[in-house]
Parts: sequence; C-alpha cells; structure tokens
Amino acid sequence: MSDSTTRLPGGEPGMPDLRGPMRFIWWLMARQRGRVLSGALFGSAWMVGLTLPPYVLSRTIDDGLEAGSSGALYGWCGVLLAVGAVNAWLAIMRHRTMTRVRLDATYRTTRLLARHATRLGAVLARRVAAGEVVTIAVGDVRLISQTLTMAGPGVGAVVAYVVVAGLLLSISGLLAAVILLGVPLLAVCLGPLLTRLQGVESGYRDQQGALAARLADLVGGLGVLAGLGGKDVHARRLRQDTARLRDEGYRVAGVMSWIQALAIGLPALFLACVTWLAARMAAQGDLSVGDLVAVYGYVAMLVIPVQAFIEGGYDLGRGLVAARRVLRFLTLAPEDDGHRSPVPGPPRDAVLHDPVSGVSVEPGRFTAVVSAEPGAAAAVLDRLGRFSPSAATWGDLPLDAVALSEVRERVLLADHEAGLFAGTVRRAVAGRYAPDEAAVTRALHDAAADDVIAGLPGGADAELLAQARNLSGGQRQRVRLARALLADPEILLAVEPTSALDAHTEARAADRLRTARHGRTTLVTGTSPLLLDRADVVYFLTDGTARAVGRHRELLARNAEYRALVARGVDEPAGPDGAGGVAASDGAGGVAASDGAGGVAASDGAERAASPDGAASPGPDTRAPGAPVDTGPLDTAPPVTGDLA
Repeated sequence: MSDSTTRLPGGEPGMPDLRGPMRFIWWLMARQRGRVLSGALFGSAWMVGLTLPPYVLSRTIDDGLEAGSSGALYGWCGVLLAVGAVNAWLAIMRHRTMTRVRLDATYRTTRLLARHATRLGAVLARRVAAGEVVTIAVGDVRLISQTLTMAGPGVGAVVAYVVVAGLLLSISGLLAAVILLGVPLLAVCLGPLLTRLQGVESGYRDQQGALAARLADLVGGLGVLAGLGGKDVHARRLRQDTARLRDEGYRVAGVMSWIQALAIGLPALFLACVTWLAARMAAQGDLSVGDLVAVYGYVAMLVIPVQAFIEGGYDLGRGLVAARRVLRFLTLAPEDDGHRSPVPGPPRDAVLHDPVSGVSVEPGRFTAVVSAEPGAAAAVLDRLGRFSPSAATWGDLPLDAVALSEVRERVLLADHEAGLFAGTVRRAVAGRYAPDEAAVTRALHDAAADDVIAGLPGGADAELLAQARNLSGGQRQRVRLARALLADPEILLAVEPTSALDAHTEARAADRLRTARHGRTTLVTGTSPLLLDRADVVYFLTDGTARAVGRHRELLARNAEYRALVARGVDEPAGPDGAGGVAASDGAGGVAASDGAGGVAASDGAERAASPDGAASPGPDTRAPGAPVDTGPLDTAPPVTGDLA
C-alpha cells in the first residue's frame, strides 16, 4: 500500500496526468500500486481457483467412482471442500480490495475537482454551469472508479484464460485450439459495439450535463420566473431537453442491450459448441468420463472470464468518456496574473482606483457606490476585486500586475449571494479560519446577527442546510457579512451587504459595520440611505460612470436624480433651491440638521461634496438627535424614534 494512499483522507491527491483519459486512469492506478497489485493477485488467484473444482471432480469420478475406491472418493471430496473454502476467502478479499481501489479513485478524483474548482474561483461560474459540475462530480467520477475493476477481475480473467487453455491442452489439443481461437473471436465481435457505445455515451453524458445545468438555473430562479410569468416558457424548454435526453438514453440503451445480450449469449453458444465437441470425443473413446466432466467444468468456468472481458471493455468505454469530461474540467485555465512576472503589491496606504467608473477607494475610508443599475455597481467591485478584466490600479501599479495570490489575500469581495456550505453556523462564519468562539461571536455581533443565533437551537453550533436554506434571506445575508468581517481583510468590497434587512435591523447593521471597519478600507454598494449615510464618501454612478461624489446628505441636497433613487418616497423639506434639505444620521449615530442653504451639513467638517465644477466643499459639523442607531455594546448614541431619510 503506497504512502499516498494512506495519507489521502487528510492529504493532497497529487498532480494528475492530464495528457489523455487513459493516462489519467493509469495515474489513478499508479497512485495506489500496492493496493492494485493486491487486487490483481487476489483476482487472479480467485479466477484460477475456479478452475480447480472441475479438475477435482474429474479425479473424484475417475479415481473414486470408476475405480470403486472409497478412500479416493472421500479424499477428493475433502479436497473439493477445502478448495471451495479457499475460493470463498479469496472472493471476499478480492471484493474488499477492489472496493478500496474504487473508493480511493473516487475520493482522489473528487479532491482533484474540488481543488481545481477552488483555483478557478469566480472563473468557474463563467465557464461551467453548476449542473455540469454536479454531473461530473457525481456521475463521471463513479464511472471512472468503476473502470479500475479491470485491475482485479480483469487481470484474473486473462490469467484464468491461459490456465484453462493449458489444462485443456493436457486433455486435447483440438479443444485447446478451439478455446484459444474462440475467445479472441468473441472480442472481435464485441469490439465495434464497444466503440459505438463510447460515441453514444458521450452524447448522453453531454446532454445530461446540459439538462442538469438547466434544472439548477430553474431551481435558483423559480421565484423570479413565477413573478415574471415565465414558468410556462421554461417548462416547455425543460420538456424539450428532457425529451432529447430520453432519446439519447434510448440510443445508449440500444447499444447496451446488444452488448449485454452478446455477453450472455456468445459465451453460452461457445460453451455449447465445446461441450458438443467434447461429448463426441468421449463417445468415440478419446476422453474418459472424468475428462468430459472436467472439460465441461473448465468451459463453464470460462464463461466468467469471458464476461469479465466484456464487462471490462464496457466499463473502459464508459470510463474513457467520463475521464474526458473530467479532464476537460481539470484543464480549464484559472485566471492568470496577466503578467509573466507578477510584482509585489503596494503598501497598505495605496489607493484602489477604477478608471472605467472613476471610483477611488481611499485607504481607511468607508466608501459607497450607488447606481440605479445594481449590475453597474457590482461591476465596479468585480473590477476592483480583479474578478473581471480591467485597467484598475492599486497605488502606482496596475492591479493585474500584482500577484493574484496577494490580491486575494488582501482584497476580499463579499457577495450578498455568496455560497454557504452545510454545517454549523460557527463553521460557516469561520470559513477557512479556526472557529474561535470569541472571534465568531464578535463577528456575528458586528453583523447584527445576534438575534439569528439567539433564535436557533444550539446557537452558533446550530446546523445549517446547504446554502443555509433553513434561514431567511436577511439572516443568510448577515451570516455572510459576519464571515467577511471575521476575515478582516485589508480592503473589503461588499455588494449590497444590508439589502435584505428591515429598516431597524439595517440601521444596527450599518452602524456596527462602520464601527467594525473603522480605520480599514471598505467599499459597499447599495441604495439604502441607512447604509449610505454612514459612508465617508458616496459615488453616484450614471451609465456606469461616477457623475457625483460627496457625502450622502450633500448628494441628497445637490442631486435630484440621486435623491429620487435613494429617498424611498420620504417627504423632505424643500430648501431655497428646491432641492430639499434632508436630515440624516452621521457615522456615529447623530443626525445633521439642514444648513439652511438648501443643502445638508456634513458630520465632521472633513468630508467633501461634488460641486458642478468638481471641487469639494466642506460642511460644518451640526448634529441633532433622532437618528436610528443600535443600542448594543458597540454603540455610543441613544436610541431613536425618528425616521431616517
């Protein structure tokens, strides 16, 4: 048993041979040489052991019954019993060993797929549908592991075939010649069918992957489809795809039916021919009765190796198809660094800038991006997080010149629909970090998820279903936010981190998010005034480009389009310029009153608003009570009763 096999459950699967499907299957066998060799030895010994009972029976008849010797009869019967017991043990060991071989191949291939999916990261969703990944990880991996059965019964079938031919040669050269020529003839008859099977099986697997992808899309967007009235359209397409898969299945079944019929019929016909020939030889006195029984037993036993040949060829054909699909996935190129020699990243005080939109993320500041098109705001974060090609810069360096590993280590893009694996809440929040109780508790508090934990049996140790389906949308969003906060990246890019929360919870989450990220670089998207008012600077995008920059209250007073997008129908007092003055909370929980000039005052006097000429204008620090804030231990302002514009 190889060391790699022993360490597989907790170690790496190794570097696979991706030069072809047959090389990949051979690599899976080479990674567990000792176990495969044991399976081949047990399989060969078991197959050869099946040839012994006919020989023992022939000796029992000739030496015991024909000669009338009771001692010989009982002696050979005892040998027959011992041979049966040994064969039973060999069969058990062969099956156990080959099961371990198949399981090792299954786990190793699955680990390879999971490792490569992690390397692909965000590229994966753009290149392979989720349903296709599931089909590969479940169906194709199983078919590949089944192919490794050839290492046990397959090798044993070859050895048994040679042994039977040798035994028949000792009895009759004619019978041995028939055996030696007949079995290859069976393989020639089945060869074209096995080749045909690879073609139809490949089409079936591709169609199955496409249908699985469509099903995954339908399940994920069922609520949207119902709201848009598109269920009937997609139902028709699903029926068409299902019909095509059914037709491909019929084609596969047609070829398989011929292979399975011939796998049973041809060996039976072969057995009948050899038995007829041996019976004629016995009638003519060329064979004894014991030899006739032995020949029948040898040929009957030979049906098992022949069927092993056929099944091995069948498994190999399907395994090659599955291996091609796995290799197609494993050879998907991850996002490269864009440069042959990536450079180290800039210092921590470097500005992250997106020239397409004009958004600049200043170090240590809480920045927000607002757009009437959520996709445009999310695209900014994708470019700044280097999940899509861009000309973004980080300090004096092009972002794509920095080593991708360093970008991933220092910049975290937190999607509000990011996946959540099944497991405990603690594990979901901790992610790749050790689930430290204090850190997890603090992260959940910072994400305003205290009530989520309090309402679950077991608290942070409560079990979550896949994608946390046993939580509401707002609860899932806060768990995702807690995970991002616990990671504590140098730069946090959060896509609509509070969009699914009610106003009261959102106010708490916004306050705690700002407090938790104080002094750290943070960029969020969204249109909620509760979140935007906590930002140091807000970028308002139109057609994907920043058209206004400033504090939330300044933009409310100066930009009617911005006000219409984020005010959410709240009545606002009109200022002298007709823009309306709006009271809004500052980052610490206070509210700034109107400055009386038609605008809104900033909270700290250090912020800037975009003027028509692009210059920044400071605002005085005026505060008024009445902003909704959290009353948790991290808050510094009193509870409120007023509305927040």
